[in-house]
Amino acid sequence: MKQFIITPAAGKRLIAKALIKHPAVKSALKNGTLVIVAGTTNGYVAEEILMSIGQAAGFSRKRFFRGITLPPGTPVTTEGRLPDETQFPGDVIITRGEWRKGKTIADVIDELKEGDVILKGANAVDLQRKQAALLIGHPKAGTIAVALQAVLGRRVKLIVPVGLEKRVNGDLHCLAEKVNAPGASGFRLFPVPGQVFTEIEAIKFLTGADAELIAAGGVCGAEGCCWLAISGTAEQEAAADRLLASIASEPAFSL
Repeated sequence: MKQFIITPAAGKRLIAKALIKHPAVKSALKNGTLVIVAGTTNGYVAEEILMSIGQAAGFSRKRFFRGITLPPGTPVTTEGRLPDETQFPGDVIITRGEWRKGKTIADVIDELKEGDVILKGANAVDLQRKQAALLIGHPKAGTIAVALQAVLGRRVKLIVPVGLEKRVNGDLHCLAEKVNAPGASGFRLFPVPGQVFTEIEAIKFLTGADAELIAAGGVCGAEGCCWLAISGTAEQEAAADRLLASIASEPAFSL
């Protein structure tokens, strides 16, 4: 068993590298439509996937998000968005290997079908129950409400890339009942019926090794870090060592 520390940014990069190998993602890229809904984690995912198909030119993750969590006092709208969204590029929509630049999930939702895949990030994850949830600022529940038309209506697969720094205790459905109640203030919480995909799943996909969260936190740039204990065969542990060394210096996300 070996121990590693992963920053939130390195975790995003790790998740992105693993999702390229996900069978459902690979199939949608080749034969259907892959929708990467804008978000900070999905910015890394879009970057890696577009690089893998040789179409990364023109993509930047700097403004590839709608709602964003920033330090207290940073100006955002009541929906949790930047006041100036003129640089928002839209979502990344790839159909049969071709990036349809400038499109959003709303533009393609009616054409999605079984076999297609939607990637949508989250703000909370319950590791024990494999549940994820999103903070909702939009009065019509935002892009997740759009996505669920295809997920629930036509069995389009929903995968939820989410970092371990977003872990919470408790059943997300119970938490949602509290924060969504009439009379409450602030953002709402929306538990989603998708496949949760964290750094733990990413390590398993890429190396075959098992990872467990054993500690977290830090200072001087290590805030939000996670300590992982990784175990497997000697070959799997060596692969994990090489993998995590390759992403260890990933710079923190910045606007």
